[in-house]
Amino acid sequence: MEEKTISIDKATLELLEKAKKDEVETAWDRKSALKTPCGFGSAGVCCRNCAMGPCRVSPVPGKGVSRGICGATADVIVSRNFARMVAAGTAAHSDHGRSIALTLYHTSEDGNIKVKDEEKLKRVAGRFNVETKERDKYDIAHDVAKEGLNDYGRQLGEVNLPPSVPEKRKEIWKKLGIFPRAVDREITAVMHSTHMGCNADAESMIKMSMRCSLTDGWLGSYMGTEFSDIMYGTPHSVDTEANLGVLEKNSVNVVLHGHEPILSEMIVQAASDPELIELTKSVGADGINLCGMCCTGNEISMRHGIKLAGNFMQQELAVVTGAVDALIVDVQCIMPALAKLSQSYHTKFITTSPKAHIKDSTYIELDEEHPLDSAKKILREAILNFKNRDQSKVMIPQLKSNAIVGYSVEEILNKLDKVVNTEIGPMQTVKPLADVIVSGVLRGAAAVVGCNNPKTTQDYSHIETIKGLIANDVIVVVTGCAAQAAAKYGLLQKEAVKYAGPGLATVCKLVDIPPVLHMGSCVDISRILDLVGRVANHLGVDMSDLPVAGIAPEWMSEKAVAIGTYVVTSGIDVWLGIVPPVTGGPEVVDILTNKIEDWVGAKFFIETDPKKAVEQIVNRMNVKRKKIGI
Repeated sequence: MEEKTISIDKATLELLEKAKKDEVETAWDRKSALKTPCGFGSAGVCCRNCAMGPCRVSPVPGKGVSRGICGATADVIVSRNFARMVAAGTAAHSDHGRSIALTLYHTSEDGNIKVKDEEKLKRVAGRFNVETKERDKYDIAHDVAKEGLNDYGRQLGEVNLPPSVPEKRKEIWKKLGIFPRAVDREITAVMHSTHMGCNADAESMIKMSMRCSLTDGWLGSYMGTEFSDIMYGTPHSVDTEANLGVLEKNSVNVVLHGHEPILSEMIVQAASDPELIELTKSVGADGINLCGMCCTGNEISMRHGIKLAGNFMQQELAVVTGAVDALIVDVQCIMPALAKLSQSYHTKFITTSPKAHIKDSTYIELDEEHPLDSAKKILREAILNFKNRDQSKVMIPQLKSNAIVGYSVEEILNKLDKVVNTEIGPMQTVKPLADVIVSGVLRGAAAVVGCNNPKTTQDYSHIETIKGLIANDVIVVVTGCAAQAAAKYGLLQKEAVKYAGPGLATVCKLVDIPPVLHMGSCVDISRILDLVGRVANHLGVDMSDLPVAGIAPEWMSEKAVAIGTYVVTSGIDVWLGIVPPVTGGPEVVDILTNKIEDWVGAKFFIETDPKKAVEQIVNRMNVKRKKIGI
């Protein structure tokens, strides 16, 4: 690939040049080696769900083979494949939530994991109908965990949806027959229905996908976020730094990468252990420098101010710096190539989860009964590896930016309280946010989320989309790798108000916030759902009535497909900057980009040009505003 098409990040470009000199490959090299992607796969018309095939039907109606051996049409194959992506994404995020729930169940006063936010525990307990009066907080936590876990496999009765889901939205789901039942049940239903000889109706398959995805956004991910806050603390705004320049020349550099916060939280605790600090001094290092990557980076940054090393496409480049003593991972978005790459440097590539064994890594399983002991063992490996660093291979780009992270819903409400007249207005509500949207001071709100993808220029679409939206008085919230992109380019600073339109600029100055708010990791898109639901409930409208949008400009994972589907199903329009593998099914395309709006009041837009996407979003918001008379 040409350099200009790879990334707009100078640190990335510097290290790619170093990778060439070091004769090591990166994801961009492997993408180039693959040449042209399979046209059938790109269109979603490959089926290998049984051993009669694989079958490839024509992505062009009227040309070539129109049916697989069993008779499945292109739309049937595409809808099945789409549903399986949703199920896989839901499984990944919701299993993350399950792990968090199990950890909450094992919290104790004398254990490594404690209840940090008792107030939030009690609020969540109320939602699960768990008694709190005159009860020990750990007894409450254990009951909340059990109730949450019940919603994974519930066979009878209704799941415990959050109060922020508008009643109008629930009625829509019930009318469509997609009201979520239980996490595992919906994933199983999709996998069963896509087995050979089952569902062969595209519309039905898409509705099953929608139902499945809701158990991610409003159950699995939602619990993952809430329960993490209870144990590790609800995030509040904190200063940090972002990009690979956060690595330090004479410190033990440890990069934490993955998604489930128990590993990273324990490593953070272990880093303050006196014995490990003394060991660090003994090997000649100045200290331990913890840095985060991908969603783990967001988790520990917003709770501890830990620096952000970068996003998804920079995980290999962290190793290429030659300065990382250990890259410690758990699950999701971890490139297997890290094992081979690390062998070209001194970096210890340490895997910790039985769900993510990677050949040729150093495997040290995180013992969830004694997680701090495991963390100390892992961190010791990193410290001892410092002496193996080859200084001739070290090159740390001198590029980093300041950022403010940690805008949970609770923190946003705290900030909004600053502009409330306590004599006449209620505190701790979304009323000020709703007021500035209704008045037109803000045109609307948008969430820019998701991954990096080597199909497009790294970070370009994220940054162009964000800048375009805030210039049009649209306040932006960010999660995941999009959040780290915003951090790297200075958009999470208050000074970024210079890019904002006059209405948004006024709001930012009054509330004392940046125009782009960091809300966390990918599971924390549940925070965004919660916020939108609260505004809808406050105004007495449905979520689909609000001038809001979700955008995934550089998405790549199955999790993103699940996220996009539950966001649309919740009534929020979604723009995708990467074309999903559905174009071979004209009926499926019509459903996702047209017909689904009649069902849920929102739809998918596919637009690879971020500037055009911004125009579409602004126009769509204007239409929604006019429709509800604001």
